[in-house]
Amino acid sequence: MDMHVHDRRRFLALAAAAASAPLLTACGAGFGGDDKKNDGSAAADVTGSFDWKREKGKTVKALLNKHPYTDALIADLKTFTEKTGIKVEYDVFPEDNYFDKLTVDLSSGRASYDVFMLGAYMVWQYGPPGWLEDLGPWMRNSSATGDEWDRDDFFPNLLGADQWSLKAGAPLGQGGQYALPWGWETNVVAYNTEVFKKLGLKPAESFDALRDVASVIKRKAPGAGFDGMYGIAVRGSRSWATIHPGFMTMFARNGLKDFTVTDGKLKPAMNTPEAIAFTQDWAGMVKQGGPPSWTSYTWYQCSSDLGAKKAGMLFDADTAAYFQAVKGASPASGKIAFHPGPKGPDGSLATNMWIWSLGMNAKSKKKSAAWLFLQWATGKEHLRKGAITYNHIDPVRKSISQDGAYKDKMKHLEGFIDTFETVVDQTKIQFTPQAQFFDATTSWASALQEIYGGKNAKSVLNGLASDLASKVS
Repeated sequence: MDMHVHDRRRFLALAAAAASAPLLTACGAGFGGDDKKNDGSAAADVTGSFDWKREKGKTVKALLNKHPYTDALIADLKTFTEKTGIKVEYDVFPEDNYFDKLTVDLSSGRASYDVFMLGAYMVWQYGPPGWLEDLGPWMRNSSATGDEWDRDDFFPNLLGADQWSLKAGAPLGQGGQYALPWGWETNVVAYNTEVFKKLGLKPAESFDALRDVASVIKRKAPGAGFDGMYGIAVRGSRSWATIHPGFMTMFARNGLKDFTVTDGKLKPAMNTPEAIAFTQDWAGMVKQGGPPSWTSYTWYQCSSDLGAKKAGMLFDADTAAYFQAVKGASPASGKIAFHPGPKGPDGSLATNMWIWSLGMNAKSKKKSAAWLFLQWATGKEHLRKGAITYNHIDPVRKSISQDGAYKDKMKHLEGFIDTFETVVDQTKIQFTPQAQFFDATTSWASALQEIYGGKNAKSVLNGLASDLASKVS
């Protein structure tokens, strides 16, 4: 799950130096970049027939975030070493200092780590200063990449989310492939089936209905035997992570944008009349149906409240609900169902996502061995094992999402598979790529708190837009 609990101020400060660093040369369009160019990549040095054993005896160093995906990887490393003869040394850090550690290492140019975990949003911070290896040339080289890896098996919107031209405002899915999708989550609604049945409620198909259902639960659930239950759990802390799950998903379903781009220039758009109205409505929903201490809420509080039967609904990462829904995990387990969430006015189910990805250090001295590791870690064999034996519950590969053993594992969770299949093709990163992303969204979360606290939405959002305009231009 996207355990974005802590404040990113240290991350932002450490990464600030990136702004003045030179840009990498971008590849052309298409997955993995322009098929005719390798741009001097070390991938060109790999020739002959593909061989898993070509780097036998080497050691690759990995930096990993403490996470269920990491647990699955570490448990299966023996398979990789047996297959390749490559040893993997790794350090695991909790997320409250993981990105600090990664940022310091990448910015130093020391290359202490060859490969590492990163979120797709981090490509916007780490890509422009040249810290990330473009994996496109490695993907295109049949000497470096075996046919079994099968890049066409990835959901294209996931592979494209880690591909960018390194130009602020430019769309994803073009340019270099700066990371590979490894594990991800979509943002949907999970709900307590017990309280819904008792109160005669149905999952909301519109945002107005969602606000009404949240309000009804908060008013009526305590009298129906659900002591202390409120309507809906959504994030509220002063963090970029408050904006990206439920809020940005519903924002996008309303056809709204964070920025517009004209002639390569970014203009804040979270203060259009439609965006102001939506933001006011979202804050109103939280007021009427949300938790009393909402401004401190992270994913952890949202997830815990759903599991503890304190929240009737959750609009957040599907994984945040999954870990409460599995048998024996929480008081609500067995009574949590999944739903795509409200559609936009035109029927849109546009959905924002988080992707844990794997990248390679551009300064690594062991790129060929590192690529074999990335290829294995994102390959069908390991990820199938991760999905079925461990907790890679949102497969990045189409074949695994349709695998009978995976479906058997997930079928006891009401609505999970149907919800996943309904939104997967409409799920993408709904933000505009730009290096000030973390700063901008943290300021946006602060503005949302002010509106929730009673300040005028138009005034607050105009102020936010004016402030951001000077930072991103």
